[in-house]
Amino acid sequence: MFKRQILTDCMNPTNKITGKRWSGLLGTTRKARIISAGAIFLAVCAFGAAGVAPLAPDVSDLPVKSVAQDLELPNLADQIAALDQDQQQFIHEERVRPGDTLAALLNRLGVDDPDAVNFIKTDKVAKGVMQLRTGKLVKAQTDANGELQWLHATIVDNLDNPSKQISITRKGDKFIADAAPTKLERRIEMRSRDITSSLYSATDATTDGGKLPDTIVAQIIEMFSTSIDFRSDIKRGDHFNVVYETFWQDGEMVRAGRILAGEFTNRGVTYQSVWFEDPAGKQSGYYTFDGKAVKKSFLKSPLEFSRISSGFSMRVHPISGEWKQHKGIDFAAALGTPIRASGDGVVDFAGVQGGYGNIVVLKHWANYSTAYGHMSRFAPGMRKGVRVHQGDVIGYVGATGWATGPHLHYEFRVAGVAHDPSSLKVLAQDPLNQSEMARFQVAAADMTHRFALLRPSGTAMAAR
Repeated sequence: MFKRQILTDCMNPTNKITGKRWSGLLGTTRKARIISAGAIFLAVCAFGAAGVAPLAPDVSDLPVKSVAQDLELPNLADQIAALDQDQQQFIHEERVRPGDTLAALLNRLGVDDPDAVNFIKTDKVAKGVMQLRTGKLVKAQTDANGELQWLHATIVDNLDNPSKQISITRKGDKFIADAAPTKLERRIEMRSRDITSSLYSATDATTDGGKLPDTIVAQIIEMFSTSIDFRSDIKRGDHFNVVYETFWQDGEMVRAGRILAGEFTNRGVTYQSVWFEDPAGKQSGYYTFDGKAVKKSFLKSPLEFSRISSGFSMRVHPISGEWKQHKGIDFAAALGTPIRASGDGVVDFAGVQGGYGNIVVLKHWANYSTAYGHMSRFAPGMRKGVRVHQGDVIGYVGATGWATGPHLHYEFRVAGVAHDPSSLKVLAQDPLNQSEMARFQVAAADMTHRFALLRPSGTAMAAR
């Protein structure tokens, strides 16, 4: 009824109070009346539609359903005990200091646990903690009484063996130790040095990133030892650039890796090499930027640092006093200095031989052989038939046989006859093939760019 009345009013607009029509309000012209009537019709009809919309039911009229459920409340005493137990675990970090003993290190770590100390001293794996180098980080967790819960430390190995993390963990009344390869972050570093007095003084300089790692210095010597005699060729004004990899853990350098590229200017001549390893594993080593192997068949010297005390020439024998031909080169060096194989080969003899004393003879390719006399002792495993590689340590400088002091007597033989090694020209290894060269050029281009960044602006590279 209410809806019908509204519609009627819309069709016949009349003032219900006065009984008069709304003509005065609708305007006097037909157009004005039509527009005004349409507006009023829409407004009133919209109001009427809203007025009859159904209302949502009142919440108070809805039925209420009660649900009863037993809830297990946490034990307050257990919570306090667990919290108290967590608060009694202590984690310490310490770095190994010069002269540290195991007791001193554990004391700073808050460890007061004789069983843990005994385990570290006797367990084969845990013993590695006692061999940590100065500056290395050690982490440990103890309880409120100082009993060790766990200990972590990283052992730094050499280039060929990855670093390992030693983990010592308490299991009840006992301990277990485990050593696993560490997950390290690899970084590439670049350094540039000028020679002012010696190679080692340059590598020990604290400028430009600080001291170079000892393993990197050793690799520089090995890399260029077939072209540069580091005993006598180095002079003031020489320069080198090196790009190498380092491995880090928790913001700490764990170890240095391999030299990726090197550039050494000696007496105005620049030698370059870049590391390349074929994905198939057939070729690996250092090569010049045109793809030729840097490694030559024989080293210029079987000792890293020494001086020539007697060359390949006529001389008065120091023991017999006779004037005779000296059929080798004598390198004066400290007792125990490592002796390296000058080339790849097989041990042909290792033992005592007359005036040579302890001697190792290596047979190389074709009819070449080398002999190393007066050794104090042999390297482990030196026996006939053992294969060695260039640079491998085969023994140590001594004064056995006819020798007046510690030195190495080195002979280079062709078909069993001794020759002056400095007068012989030996070939480098085979260059890369076509497929390997394509991959090599990608690596070489990157290192060329890095060397350009290391050189002072406007400096040109010397010709090789």
